[in-house]
Amino acid sequence: MAGDGMTGDRRAAIAALSARFGDRVSTAAAIRDQHGHGESWHPTALPDAVFFAASEAEVADAVSICAAHRVPIVAFGAGTSVEGQVQAVQGGVSIDLSGMKRIIAVRPDDMDCTVEPGVTRVELNDFIRDQGLFFPVDPAGEATFGGMASTRASGTNAVRYGTMKDMVLSLRAVLPDGSILRTGQRAKKSSAGYDLTRLFIGAEGTLGIITELNLKLAGIPEQVSAATCSFPDMERAVRTVVEILQCGIAMSRIEVADEVQLKAINLYCKTAFPEQPMLFLEFAGNAKGVAAEIEIVRDLAQTNGGSDFRWAANEEERRALWHARYMAVASSKLLKPGARGMSTDVCVPISRLVECITATKADLDRSSLPAPLVGHVGDGNFHLYILFDPDDPREAAEAMRISEDLAARAIAMEGTCTGEHGVGLGKRKFMIEELGDPAVATMRAIKAALDPHNLMNPGKMLP
Repeated sequence: MAGDGMTGDRRAAIAALSARFGDRVSTAAAIRDQHGHGESWHPTALPDAVFFAASEAEVADAVSICAAHRVPIVAFGAGTSVEGQVQAVQGGVSIDLSGMKRIIAVRPDDMDCTVEPGVTRVELNDFIRDQGLFFPVDPAGEATFGGMASTRASGTNAVRYGTMKDMVLSLRAVLPDGSILRTGQRAKKSSAGYDLTRLFIGAEGTLGIITELNLKLAGIPEQVSAATCSFPDMERAVRTVVEILQCGIAMSRIEVADEVQLKAINLYCKTAFPEQPMLFLEFAGNAKGVAAEIEIVRDLAQTNGGSDFRWAANEEERRALWHARYMAVASSKLLKPGARGMSTDVCVPISRLVECITATKADLDRSSLPAPLVGHVGDGNFHLYILFDPDDPREAAEAMRISEDLAARAIAMEGTCTGEHGVGLGKRKFMIEELGDPAVATMRAIKAALDPHNLMNPGKMLP
């Protein structure tokens, strides 16, 4: 029997869903557990049932049934979120969209496409590669487009191409009453009314469930070159990034990893990077332009003490270099076997980045917990992966202190407590501090207008 202590309304809703969708509604303990958590440190919170949707019409029907019985609804994609966005903190029904994988249309002349929410970035790029196009927002992992849009995802390419808010032309969503909303057309710009598209991007499923997206695409560059460069300390590495951006160089990616992260990467990937702060760089464009930009960046780096440049000579080496960067989280776990990882991220104005990272490193030097630092520093965003023993109250408290001090530090520097992970459960307490009472009150008013019964992902985002 699903969900001990379930109310009659919830039982009735699950019975109605089962009658409508058959064995694609599950109350099995293992399925519910899988949908009760993402990749965060937050405790698992089980839904009462899971529905595996196959189409927008089915999502609308399921939401209508849940709404009629006042049952909470949580959208679920790949389960890769890190701030507790998919935990069913009030139970209810988890609607799994991972089976909605249609690439509905690709329009090379318009450089856009239409996809369902269960499609991943890797799947789309494999499908369109032979057309000379790619989708650049790259949060790593196997995140789905529905989840990427819902958390306003970013990634390594954001310094050049922007984030999900920049790459979604419009979308369709099922509202809390089961009706279907279209937020706009495919035009690259519009002045027609409220920007409903951006309202749903980053809403984390609290206003509705995204069921279709019109996405911008980018052309595959003529030439791509990648390199790494080591620095004596983080301050000089980050200062180099600031100077590169001030020169107007259109880098594809600028990533930083500290000496702790490099040690972990070497252990995990069997690489031999110098265990010093390091920049991962990628240049893209025509051959002549790339060559000129490489020379400018090399000079800036050397002026700041950069050394040991390593260039990826071909595509295979370039992929290997970025594979090492993408293994940051997996490799970090070797630094404290058996520990849990608290992943957190902030973003600050680029002029405050050196100050913020320097202060953060000083704080980490005073802590007994390993916390590798890595980030998309080209847009002022960086992460910590704080390793702690969840069974040790002192370590759990210390991990939380580091994370909360980092968020407060970023906000004090006119930045944000989350550059790309989203709010979920973990960052709710900072919403008023960062945005102010009037902004949060406005969000509450929008939530109440669209979801008066608080059914869509309740308990998330708003403090």
